[in-house]
Parts: sequence; structure tokens; C-alpha cells
Amino acid sequence: MSMTSLATNLLDSLGEARSAEAALQQIDQVRRIVAGPGIFSIQLNVTTARDPGNELRLQRFYSSAAGRWPVNGTKRKTWSAWTETIFVRCQPFVGEGPEALGAAFDDYPQMQAAGLYSAVNVPLLKGNLCYATFNVFGTRTQWRPDEVLGIRLLALAAQRWVAPAPDLMYRFDKEAAALTAA
Repeated sequence: MSMTSLATNLLDSLGEARSAEAALQQIDQVRRIVAGPGIFSIQLNVTTARDPGNELRLQRFYSSAAGRWPVNGTKRKTWSAWTETIFVRCQPFVGEGPEALGAAFDDYPQMQAAGLYSAVNVPLLKGNLCYATFNVFGTRTQWRPDEVLGIRLLALAAQRWVAPAPDLMYRFDKEAAALTAA
């Protein structure tokens, strides 16, 4: 099946999905075809003005590996090249190999134990605000350009099924970024 047929079939079937769970399961089936073995998750940004600055609070909204990484699990992220890419510049992060993933994710030892060696994280945006991340982790150490494009398109298809958290607000001070970079 061609990429065009695959995308058309997915977009048509998503119109019939009756829940976010059903739609994201369909997206995950296509993700397996596009990106091969691995896992898929969506992290909802639930940071509010009450949270400390220079810190994000993320809550798992969807997980294709809920036994290992359960839905509603939360974590905090501080300033890093990953948070700058996703939450400040609003650009996808492509990580390839253990060194890149180890630098980006403090829980990389868990990922490595699961045989994951690459990641594509796509910000889901409302204006210039990243309200969630669409995450694909693969068992390979490198991505082909067509796989990255396919993952980015799947993120766009998923976007309508993921609503921003109420009271979402986050900030990173330039001073904190300069201190972390030094």
C-alpha cells in the first residue's frame, strides 16, 4: 500500500472514530507501518501558572505501552536542548542513538531496557504554545526522512483528538537557559 493510500485510509477512518482512544489506536496501527517497531505516546502539557518557572509538568495522555508507561503517569522536565526545541522553538525533536536519547531523557535507561534507540517528538501547537507532544520511539538507531515526515503527519492527524489542558501556562526565562548552557 502506498503512503498516499495509507494516509487517505487513515484520515477517512478517523472521521468515524468515536473516542480519542479509538482514533489514537488507529494512528498507532499506521505508526507501526510508517516507523516500524517501537512505542507511541502523547504527553499532555499540564503546566499552570502555579508551577515553578523553568519547569514543565507533563502527563501521559496515550501510551501504546501502558503496562510500562501508564496513561496519566506524570513527570517534570526542566530546561534542556529537548525542552528548548519542543516548547520554546516549537519544532520537532529527532533523536538518534543512545547518546542523543540519554542526553534528552532522564528515563533513558528504561527506554534502553525496552530496546528503544531513537525518538521523534512532535509538538502539538495552539498558536505558539506547545500543549502536548506526539512521541514515537523506535528500535532502530536512525530514522529515514520519509519516516520522520510520516510521523509528523500522524501528529497532525492526532492533534484534533488531544485538547489543551485547562489553565495551561509555562515559561522559560532566558537567564535560566544561559545558566544551564554555561
